Amino acid sequence: MFIRPQESDLPSFEPDYVILHAPLFQTDPKVDGVRSSTTIALSFEQKLIIIAGSEYAGEVKKSIFTIMNWLLPAKGVMPMHCSANQGKDGDVALFFGLSGTGKTTLSSDPHRKLIGDDEHGWGPTGTFNFEGGCYAKVINLSQEAEPEIWAASNRFGAVLENVIGDRHGNLDLTDGSLTENTRSCYPVEFIPNVNLSGRGGQPKNVFMLTCDAFGVLPPISRLTPAQAMYHFLSGYTAQVAGTEKGLGREPNATFSTCFAHPFIPRRPEVYGQMFADLIAKYGATCWLVNTGWSGGQFGVGHRMAIKHTRALLRGALDGSLTQMEFHREPFFGLSIPAHVPGIPDEVLDPREAWADKSAYDRMAKHLIERFEANFATFEAGVGDDVKAVAIRSAA
Repeated sequence: MFIRPQESDLPSFEPDYVILHAPLFQTDPKVDGVRSSTTIALSFEQKLIIIAGSEYAGEVKKSIFTIMNWLLPAKGVMPMHCSANQGKDGDVALFFGLSGTGKTTLSSDPHRKLIGDDEHGWGPTGTFNFEGGCYAKVINLSQEAEPEIWAASNRFGAVLENVIGDRHGNLDLTDGSLTENTRSCYPVEFIPNVNLSGRGGQPKNVFMLTCDAFGVLPPISRLTPAQAMYHFLSGYTAQVAGTEKGLGREPNATFSTCFAHPFIPRRPEVYGQMFADLIAKYGATCWLVNTGWSGGQFGVGHRMAIKHTRALLRGALDGSLTQMEFHREPFFGLSIPAHVPGIPDEVLDPREAWADKSAYDRMAKHLIERFEANFATFEAGVGDDVKAVAIRSAA
């Protein structure tokens, strides 16, 4: 998961922080002064992290991410929960998103070099990867749709979590009997087309990924700088049954500030303002991408075709999409392309993909209410330009 020291450095290696992980130890609130049997405790003073009662290895990487989120802003660097890749001309793209939205999948592109799949910094010298490996969600992973991740997960050296296999080592990536949150952790060099330096220039495109299980957001929208700030602070996606414990059949809208709310020890406005300043200084084009449902909500419609998502991303990355005609859809105020070769027009305009237009209208208004309620939590910390583009219910 982390950048590893050279073997020659190991005899004198002194870690900056130490992580103690006791997956099966249950903490006692009455004895230990904690809130539950699962505890992630971090001391900046002692440079020590204790993880107890959690068998999820992601807590290890996210505890270090929390430390980076505290240290880097003071150095003028923005820490980011995103993946990143680089084109043959050196153009860098960032992919923000919560778990299950496609960060790892979409950044692992055979035509672009992977910089990293989850955590990066962005500062005056460009972007850089915090980590030395990838931590991919692999439930229902297919060799055809995601060949790079599939190959990396099926070779010696990958660490598989909650994945079912037989005694011969054959994996069943469709088996979610333990949890839908199955994972593969592997060194970044397992991806064939990778930038081993872990460094890139200033981003040219920024993609904010959401898995909209309500099926009402368009597959791609071009954002103004103010809209980019709004959606960055919103950090929207939707959870569905199987992704998180305790969820029913209906989608659940969730918002995570800066796409990293549990891991940001500073006020959200600190990261939001750094994001806005970097976008303005380096002129990155920002996009909102829905990798979720189309033609209906979860259980009714269908998951957005990955071939369509990849085609739209290619158009954004090579600049051809910006040459298309865009129009404003009326519910969320988003600018969407009217026509893209190879993509059905009804896919581009989500309302047209629904057979029952009145059902779309109701579902869109339902999600707008969720956006509006979430905006109230950070409205006081943003400028008038962001307030003007905030998604609101019709008067």
